[in-house]
Amino acid sequence: MEDPLDAPQDDGRPLRRGWTTGACATAATKAAYTALLTGSFPDPVQITLPRGEQPAFALAMEEQGVDYARAGVIKDAGDDPDVTHGALVMSRVRLLPPGTGVVFRAGEGVGTVTLPGLPLPPGEPAINPMPREMMRAAIAEVAAAEGATGDAEVEISIRDGAALALKTWNPRLGIVGGLSVLGTTGVVVPYSCSAWIHSIHRGVDVARAAGYPHIGASVGATSETALKRLYGLPDTAIIDMGDFAGGLLKYLRSHPVPKLTIAGGFAKMSKLAAGALDLHSGRSQVDLAALARLAEERGAGRDVVAGIAAAPTGLAALRLGHEVGLGDAVAERAREAAKTALRGSEVAIEVLAIDREGNIVGRAG
Repeated sequence: MEDPLDAPQDDGRPLRRGWTTGACATAATKAAYTALLTGSFPDPVQITLPRGEQPAFALAMEEQGVDYARAGVIKDAGDDPDVTHGALVMSRVRLLPPGTGVVFRAGEGVGTVTLPGLPLPPGEPAINPMPREMMRAAIAEVAAAEGATGDAEVEISIRDGAALALKTWNPRLGIVGGLSVLGTTGVVVPYSCSAWIHSIHRGVDVARAAGYPHIGASVGATSETALKRLYGLPDTAIIDMGDFAGGLLKYLRSHPVPKLTIAGGFAKMSKLAAGALDLHSGRSQVDLAALARLAEERGAGRDVVAGIAAAPTGLAALRLGHEVGLGDAVAERAREAAKTALRGSEVAIEVLAIDREGNIVGRAG
């Protein structure tokens, strides 16, 4: 494909942007539909993205049968650590009778929706609304140029998609059999983590549609285990928010649930307590001076306060402040920060601070 746009520099090195699965599926669809009408595949094939960019994609495969054409594109996610980077995205297109419209099918490696709450109803292939619109527009463009009706069946498949889907949220979201075809702009911005935040939002949607009165949000596997042990929540009621507390809390402003329990390591919760909504180590740090002040407020002696301020890690600070309930103090401040981020949304908040062994060392709400 032609040169992707460069992302803003990170540590002085320009990061390459890439293309979403939806953009790749659109390029493959346009190539296959063109071949079906003209007998030849455009290679490279150029598409128009929602914001007007016009990237061109090289074809990795071409196949033409009696009543179908199929094309494939290798996904290039740029410098983003995308699980689908390098995957072969294929589109098999057949003509349909006039007036049928464009019909989408899930081929091998593309999942099917089974739970309510997602942008698509149960039974539909997991090809999101924007990629569908992009493919319809590409078919309409070719149909207008070739004097065709634009009625077609589009079957999207992704090589090894079922195995790759096990590394994503899809099983928890009730998307079975493979990956989702995603993308709202067609462009992958390196380390924007848009796919993760998208999954957080869809996880909330599924939990709301299921009517759960209580959902959990975990920073990682240890805190998720602690949540399950404490409340017995099903997988579909637990959001793997990772470091993206803000991505979850901002979405809950307009998509509230009755009760939310946030669980994470003590150090991560201390960052939330300080007001950080991105808990990644590269974007927020444990404020040891703030922890020392919290301990002092709870009656810690001068030596303990000084030790916390000079502690090498958050957990070391926790051990020093254990006797004065530093864990509970951090959980309470984190709960206040979460409530502030919700901006009045009617969500009852609880916060659990967890140690590395999975024990609850702080609790509020």
